[in-house]
Amino acid sequence: MADSRLLLDRQGPVARVTLNRPEVHNAFDEHLIAELTTAFETLAEEEAVRCVLLTGAGRSFSAGADLSWMRRTADYDEQANLEDARRLERMLAALDELPKPTVALVNGAAMGGGVGLVAACDVAIAAERAVFALSEVRLGLVPAVISPYLLRAVGPRACRRYFLTGERFDAAEARRIGLVHETVPEAALEARAGEIVEAILAGGPEAQAEAKSLVRLCGSLEGSLLGEATARLIARRRASPEGREGVSAFLEKRPPAWRCEREG
Repeated sequence: MADSRLLLDRQGPVARVTLNRPEVHNAFDEHLIAELTTAFETLAEEEAVRCVLLTGAGRSFSAGADLSWMRRTADYDEQANLEDARRLERMLAALDELPKPTVALVNGAAMGGGVGLVAACDVAIAAERAVFALSEVRLGLVPAVISPYLLRAVGPRACRRYFLTGERFDAAEARRIGLVHETVPEAALEARAGEIVEAILAGGPEAQAEAKSLVRLCGSLEGSLLGEATARLIARRRASPEGREGVSAFLEKRPPAWRCEREG
């Protein structure tokens, strides 16, 4: 749609989701949140899609909450605000739980909820000029819905600082605290993303979905329960058709059946 707040482009096994509100620095409102949710839930079901890239149109990644949306929510009662917040959480969960590798291409400023999008992706690469902030406290608010994803990405120590100060930090600091994995010159962002995509396409899609679940599993169990769960997982993967194909391909020095090339 011409007036869509979101662009969704599929090129072979790679889908690109682009926040498309450059006039407001890709800030999201209830409409963009709904479009993102639909996009993530749709891509989760598309077998042909092996990897999802997330970025922003123009010079910003995402400025977080749209000001006009914030003005509307200020007039909501607590129940209406709860329903609104649940829609945001559903969107973030759909991204976090998407059973395919996700890569955030942070092409510019990421603020508030935009930082949450970065944290919910599996891989995050930032342009060196990107800046970040969690400035909710300066509005008398807190980064509540995005906090589980940020805590997992950067840990409680970094969260305590940036949740409390609301100060801006640069891409180098984002990398230091673990919010992004790499920083590159802006002109090199797409090329580096292409290299990451190629690495992803070399892996088994079922194994990658299980690997994402494995990270969550290791955070929810411990001791003998975790040991038994991981033993059962590797046994299941070894006996699976994909696991057997992967080992056979390696021994026979050939590409596995799932290996596909990126278009473009």
